[in-house]
Amino acid sequence: MDAFSPIPPSWTDKALHAIGFCCPSCRAPAAKAQQVWINRRAPVLGEDHRRKWQEFYYCECQQSWWAWSSDRPPTKVANYQPPWEPDQN
Repeated sequence: MDAFSPIPPSWTDKALHAIGFCCPSCRAPAAKAQQVWINRRAPVLGEDHRRKWQEFYYCECQQSWWAWSSDRPPTKVANYQPPWEPDQN
């Protein structure tokens, strides 16, 4: 399964909109999803004028769900600072 395929997989047809960026059925995080598809054909402009996409997940509990890319919680990697760069604080 290619997450960036232009054709949506059939399991996205019955996906539920998840508010908390986790499976609405079993509360598993997106990282535990068995399959992922990102609808990059139809970006939406958010209130801050940045593009966001629908991210679809197929959970290990067999529930498919989607959330906006802008709703994804920050990761520790996003805040990573290499040890050779001075602290910005």
